[in-house]
Amino acid sequence: MMESDYAAREFAPTADPNSADWVSAPRVFMNRDFLGHEIPGPPTEIRSRWTDSTLHLLYICPYQELNLKPNPQIMVKTPKLWDWDVAEAFIGSDFEHVNRYKEFEVSPQGEWVDLDIDSDHMNTQVALQWNSGMKVKARIDSQQKVWYAEMSIPFTAISPSSPHKGAKFRIGLYRIAGSGDHRVYYAWSPTGKRTFHAPEAFGILELR
Repeated sequence: MMESDYAAREFAPTADPNSADWVSAPRVFMNRDFLGHEIPGPPTEIRSRWTDSTLHLLYICPYQELNLKPNPQIMVKTPKLWDWDVAEAFIGSDFEHVNRYKEFEVSPQGEWVDLDIDSDHMNTQVALQWNSGMKVKARIDSQQKVWYAEMSIPFTAISPSSPHKGAKFRIGLYRIAGSGDHRVYYAWSPTGKRTFHAPEAFGILELR
């Protein structure tokens, strides 16, 4: 179970874990890959808060090396962003049709992509045409070897219902890091497969 704390006012993404909006937010950690094997080194941390209109996720990602896309474009979505270092969230509100969910990604450079997934009838071009209205912020602390990324996702992109305390969503939290033989695939809720697209393995996010 991942919990998200309510914030009475909306706030812009800063990717700053020490800000008043984030310092006491609930958090989870991931240090295993999609098969459940432990990944050496410090874990990835994810915090969450929510407002009347937005779900906020903050990723704290220690790294040894970064695999960055040359010539980043942050004003438009970046297809195949998963080929590089990236933080991901797969979120679904339908507990009966689990193969319908939304995919959100952000890179250390602030690139992003959002997709409307129907894994029963997967069409990447159709998925890419969807626009969630998500806002992102990312930054790299090269001295501490940590990168930070924040997603601000409108609830209208996730669910037809208005958010409220006690509401629950299906969620998969992931991260891809490094390259070549050093490439690793973090999963908060391991899928048991060499893919993140296993919605039956998603965990639960509860608004509190």
